[in-house]
Amino acid sequence: MASHETAKVALLYLDLDRFKHVNDTLGHPAGDELVRQTAARLQQAIREVDTVARLGGDEFAMILIDVHDIRGAEDVSEGLLQKLQEPFKLADDQVFVSASIGIALSTGPDADADDLLRKADIALYEAKKNGRGRYQVFAGDMDDLLLRKRKVESELRHALNGGTGIKLAYQPIFAADGSTILGAEALIRWGHEVHGGLPPAQFIAIAEERGMIGQLGKWVLHEACCFAVGTELPWVAVNVSPLQLRDAGFAEQVAAILAETGLAPGRLQLEITESVLLDNNDTTRAALAALRQSGIAIVLDDFGTGYSSLNYLRRHAIDKLKIDRSFVNLLGRDESSVAIVRALVDLADALNVGVTAEGVETEEQKALLVAMGCRQFQGHLLSLPLEPAQLLRLAGLLPGRDSTQAAASA
Repeated sequence: MASHETAKVALLYLDLDRFKHVNDTLGHPAGDELVRQTAARLQQAIREVDTVARLGGDEFAMILIDVHDIRGAEDVSEGLLQKLQEPFKLADDQVFVSASIGIALSTGPDADADDLLRKADIALYEAKKNGRGRYQVFAGDMDDLLLRKRKVESELRHALNGGTGIKLAYQPIFAADGSTILGAEALIRWGHEVHGGLPPAQFIAIAEERGMIGQLGKWVLHEACCFAVGTELPWVAVNVSPLQLRDAGFAEQVAAILAETGLAPGRLQLEITESVLLDNNDTTRAALAALRQSGIAIVLDDFGTGYSSLNYLRRHAIDKLKIDRSFVNLLGRDESSVAIVRALVDLADALNVGVTAEGVETEEQKALLVAMGCRQFQGHLLSLPLEPAQLLRLAGLLPGRDSTQAAASA
């Protein structure tokens, strides 16, 4: 690939950020014009001896020859990012876009082209994952990380397709009296045969990255509905990924699961994060509207930790807010947290929606929340996440050990 024994080749893999948004809002002709203008800017930003090629869609590759070290490739990447920050003129619209770049540097003249492209692709993925609008140089540990992710992905697929290890636990939500169970949140658990209990955030993130979140989310929803329909629990709550709501068929999928399991829509709550509201696309809005119209309650989880906007709360009607544990944990120790939690409870009251406090761990926290007007509580003070049978014993729906013993041993 290089003509001199000491020469190195750098491969830059560039992808426009959120290109689909341009196509969706301005139309495909505008998207095509953006690609043409991008190609022209890239060609102007590199030397005549270098090469730029479109790989497909909004993806481009640049081959830089006679590169002495990685700093040279980084300098070119910084120049490309700056060039693309200038506004694009698309018909009557002025558009600002950013790009992400993955960089791979050959180790010598005998470097394999396919391997170089693979490494640049991995680096590009890391650039996007770490915030977009930036470049990322391939590092050896990225290969190790990718291999681990692929292994987890394969094992997760096996577990979902009739394997073992994946199950749900249920953390009850209590009324102010501390004993009445109002409902329960379904929490996924994976007892890996090698690594033990994998943190849900870890394998859920991999499921989202590898296109498995739809399958995983469908399994969780079906499992939770099957459990709830055979109990007298008022409702069960299931967490939903933003990626699930971007699927145009998600609302129909939920309706089909409810019909199959026989669970009434009013006994299902779907917990979403603030990023869902910020996404603000037509598919998400339509899905939320259809779900609520069917009688399913929409709960805004971890409220106060993201970009909270009253305008989004007004635009997307919801049924309940969940105050994040990071605020609840500081109650009684930090006056500003007391003020924030009180404001969130008052906000929920003004919006005429329910409010649940997460992460309640002390009697002092619970007393302060009750005094503020909060009426739903979830946390280790009241109960840890439980096995299905333990939850039913705690609720007095199954015979067995004392409920306090069941909760303590979970």
